[in-house]
Amino acid sequence: MAVRTKKDVMKIVKDRDVSFVQIWFPDILGMLKGFAITPSELEGALMEGMGFDGSSIEGFARIEESDMIAMPDPSTFQFLPWRPEDRPVARMFCDFFDHGHHGRSYPGHVGQAVEMAFIRAGSDAATMVTPSSPFTETAIVRTNAP
Repeated sequence: MAVRTKKDVMKIVKDRDVSFVQIWFPDILGMLKGFAITPSELEGALMEGMGFDGSSIEGFARIEESDMIAMPDPSTFQFLPWRPEDRPVARMFCDFFDHGHHGRSYPGHVGQAVEMAFIRAGSDAATMVTPSSPFTETAIVRTNAP
């Protein structure tokens, strides 16, 4: 199943009669957190994101800076294999943006911090993804040291 775009996600959710979609993300300590949305909320979530209170997640944001947007990443769409096939449940990981700062990426999001490390490392980075933690990535940076 090659799901890569918002349109792909919308089509498969409709065709497979998905019950709901879980939106997942790691907190600052790497613990998996999330919330669920219904298929009727999905299009709005994919287009504009979902409003989110960042202060409700340990270490994410202070109460004064808590308005955030959770933006689901369509390329991470997967069905949960332990759910019934006749009314499946899916999940997507999300990125976070500061609501009050004109859509700026939230620097405290673990996944985005790792992604930025890969970008900064450029072609000298190799990726290792552990199968037990789908949201955990480790950068291995090669150096020219003797």
